Amino acid sequence: MAPKPPLMDLPIKTAESGFYRGFTKDVTITAKILVGALIIWAVAFPDAAASVLGGINGFILGTFNYWYVYAMAFFVILCLGLALWPASGRLKLGMPDDQPEFSNFSWFSMMFGAGIGIGMLTFATAEPMYHWASNPATIMGDTTGSSADNVRDAYIWSFTHWGLAAWASYAIVGLSLGYFSYRRGLPLTIRSGLTPLFGKALSGPLGHVVDVVAVVATVLGVSQTLGFGVEQFISGLYRIGFGEWLYTTDAAGEQSSSTMAIIVALIVIMGASTLSALSGVGKGIKWLSNINMGLSFFILVFFIIFGSTFFGLTALFVGIWDYLLSIPGNILTVWAADGTEQGDALAGWQGGWTIFYWAWWIAFAPFVGVFLARISRGRTVREYVLGALIIPAVMCFVWFALVGGTAIDLELNGDANGAITGAGQSDQLFAMLAVILEPTLAWIMSVIVVILLLTYLVTSADSAVLIINTINAAGDEGPKARPHILFWGAALAFVVGGLIIAGGLGAIQTAMVIGALPFSVVMVLMGFALIKGIWLDGKREAAGVQTTVDEAALPAE
Repeated sequence: MAPKPPLMDLPIKTAESGFYRGFTKDVTITAKILVGALIIWAVAFPDAAASVLGGINGFILGTFNYWYVYAMAFFVILCLGLALWPASGRLKLGMPDDQPEFSNFSWFSMMFGAGIGIGMLTFATAEPMYHWASNPATIMGDTTGSSADNVRDAYIWSFTHWGLAAWASYAIVGLSLGYFSYRRGLPLTIRSGLTPLFGKALSGPLGHVVDVVAVVATVLGVSQTLGFGVEQFISGLYRIGFGEWLYTTDAAGEQSSSTMAIIVALIVIMGASTLSALSGVGKGIKWLSNINMGLSFFILVFFIIFGSTFFGLTALFVGIWDYLLSIPGNILTVWAADGTEQGDALAGWQGGWTIFYWAWWIAFAPFVGVFLARISRGRTVREYVLGALIIPAVMCFVWFALVGGTAIDLELNGDANGAITGAGQSDQLFAMLAVILEPTLAWIMSVIVVILLLTYLVTSADSAVLIINTINAAGDEGPKARPHILFWGAALAFVVGGLIIAGGLGAIQTAMVIGALPFSVVMVLMGFALIKGIWLDGKREAAGVQTTVDEAALPAE
């Protein structure tokens, strides 16, 4: 008996008139209520919000740590399996005659900018430095923190967090949407990726829940990214001479960003991003992306010329080798608190770093996944998976090796004399520039970094607003009603500001880990739906059953 044709029609009701014209009201209004409630709670009751979120976060880290680790391992294995499996690898994300819209260089550039951006400027220095001081090897006594024998372990974990696992989580969402939207004509929204499992039921409340979860996860994931960026932006403004008002010092002598600094930074960032979002992808976002690429390349060349190039290149090649050898063990290892000093320390380290990253990438996946699907039409599954996993990961490794390697080398040889180690996470890049360069040149480079950081922040925020509206509009990129763009721009600003004021970056991290959990379930189901969909399509092709929608039925470009 021949298998049935696949589902090629998933009607999603949208409003035909009024304020929500073109939008799915059940998704849009529910998401706005949830995000608005979080903002009001965090601003009106910061202590209670921080306490409750912290308690939930502790429960998740202690109960669902296995889930996060094994879910990410599943994404990596599935992506590589689909690329290597001949029956799936040759399939196109689109019609058989579709060709890629973008050149390979443009495609790689856009993937890197969408998935990395802000994180490179903060973590390319901070993460190798942190792991150089402390990582599982130092906790277990195998290496000594902040010494030459710990450099290789520092890069194993830096590459683990920013390597294949991160990009596999993005790739799963993008592959699922690209496959079911461009081959079957389904809406470019998250629920379409689950159609092999739930069918037409996704037209109703079940599908609405999936899209709401995706919107909330996106808001929290992007807020986490913006939170790190805001803190580094404030550090940069302080370095280039904007004044002492940017920081406050508490009774214990701890320095933190002032409320006024956070407000000013968010007004600048979100104001610019909202204007960019209103101008659309073809104007503001494209213009900013071009600036990002140019300045990023300039900074990377600067470190190749003035940084510890030999040390960095050694860290790069040795680190990639060590990382590849470590994958089978690290990707499946879960450390649970067992009441011993070492066991509890390992569990705490994994919760603060690996689980945090896995949640961050999952929360960021709806945003990056929709974007990857939009730019990958016409590519084969194999081409898409290998391109989306390997090239961006290698670019991350280059940044971490050259920028972070320079920082480690400066501390190892005594030139920095603790100036980089003693700086806060958001300030370490600027501290390193102050060590490498004389004051005037350090100031000029700091200005360039601040400009690049601002353009990355604006690009991430305005792209997120447009993707959120795409999901809310049942996959239609058309509706760009100004009030909805303004709402989500303001919502991102208030989530970031409210949670930072409520409990610093830790509060955003906590909320994100919580928000990522339900979407991680959606992503795992998307993985199984992909397997089922591709497997059944193979059987359909063998039986002569149509597997792609009639091109005449597709919406016009």
